[in-house]
Amino acid sequence: MPKVFLKTYGCQMNERDSEQVLRDLLARGYEKAETEAQADVVLLNTCSVRDMAEQKAIGKMGMLSRLRASKPEMVFGFLGCMAQSRGEELVRDVAGVDLVVGTQKFHRVADYVEELVRRKTVLRENLMDDERFSIVDVEEEAGSQETIREHVLESGQATAFVSIMQGCNMHCTYCIVPKTRGAERSRAIGEIVEEVRGLVARGVKEVTLLGQIVNLYGRHEFPKVDGKSPFVQLLDAVHEVEGLRRLRFTSPHPIGFRQDLVEAFARLPKLMPHVHLPLQSGSDRILKAMHRGYTVEKYVALTEALRRARPDLAITTDVIVGFPGETDEDYQATRAVVERLGFDNAFVFRYSPRRDTPAAEMEEQLSDEVKEARNQDLLTVVDAWAKAKGEALVGQRVEVLCEGLSKRNPERLSGRSPGNKVVIFEGGERFVGQVFEVQILRSTGFSLYGDPAIMG
Repeated sequence: MPKVFLKTYGCQMNERDSEQVLRDLLARGYEKAETEAQADVVLLNTCSVRDMAEQKAIGKMGMLSRLRASKPEMVFGFLGCMAQSRGEELVRDVAGVDLVVGTQKFHRVADYVEELVRRKTVLRENLMDDERFSIVDVEEEAGSQETIREHVLESGQATAFVSIMQGCNMHCTYCIVPKTRGAERSRAIGEIVEEVRGLVARGVKEVTLLGQIVNLYGRHEFPKVDGKSPFVQLLDAVHEVEGLRRLRFTSPHPIGFRQDLVEAFARLPKLMPHVHLPLQSGSDRILKAMHRGYTVEKYVALTEALRRARPDLAITTDVIVGFPGETDEDYQATRAVVERLGFDNAFVFRYSPRRDTPAAEMEEQLSDEVKEARNQDLLTVVDAWAKAKGEALVGQRVEVLCEGLSKRNPERLSGRSPGNKVVIFEGGERFVGQVFEVQILRSTGFSLYGDPAIMG
């Protein structure tokens, strides 16, 4: 049977989309290839958030297309956000690309792959030259949010992503996502709950609800009930699924946190005490230029309210340095907020101009040298807090859901704490997929190391 190699760039939404594509191809008899050289079909699911992600995908495809010399019938395709953004130009500008499929057409990929494989097989059998034929589909499609619903689970897999919505209406001035993902569209609560039930029946113990701005779920489709937003209604419904041990969500937006969601952290024990809450800047002037819709004061008040509701809450964040017009005073304000709030971890990004976004056309674009200096400086603050947060857990017992072998050391196991910290420990396969306590012996700041004696 033909084999498919699928590589994913970017966020958890992309990972979830890739899983659906792989599931559809496996259902048609394809096999998963472990390497590109083994494959008959090579698909790259792309990201457009930063230029580096696009360049990596284009560079990767350039290298992979050389495989066609020994196997001319191979199919090469781009999927996802960059495919949506660039469309036909990828076929024109990147050698060997046969397929370009946008973010609302993942459910069509298997059909398109089969058509390309069929045409190439006919050409080979008739000893014909490989005529130039490609498929590009980046059109919108109503109901596409309902198509990401099946899963490919590995043996013992205990965690899963569940896509609850697609698209974004926020239009932050630096972000291309509204163009690549379209407008907000949400699935029905009942359908999501049934998907979670099916995952739990297959051994999953933790689900993470996914959306571009996940806590704005359903605001256009569904009404509030008893003062609860559609998203909190969804959390309540998923929380009731029997056998589910843990519930998470990502990524939210600060403006989507109302009192009902803050209170959910206090009253829903399965809702894990971790929030990824993008700050982006600690300067009100820059936040306004970014079109973020909140002030530093409101962001700080939100973090304080969340920590009151759940004292053990871990908060992580995203910060952009070097946004157009960011002065040293603006950057120092960001640094001060990060220092004040003491995040468990933060992803610090140098601003990257994205075409077709307002920020890319703004004056006062900063140099790469300034961006890099601010990036490195802010990382010292982030790393110091991450180290302090990790060391505070040394000597404590922490509940861990074992996800499998450690990526860096296959002789050990890895899992995550309720606060989403990676915990490394020794143990056999019987622990995979189980929830238990581990005594924390040491911390590197980003990973915790546990005592296997606790695992009885």
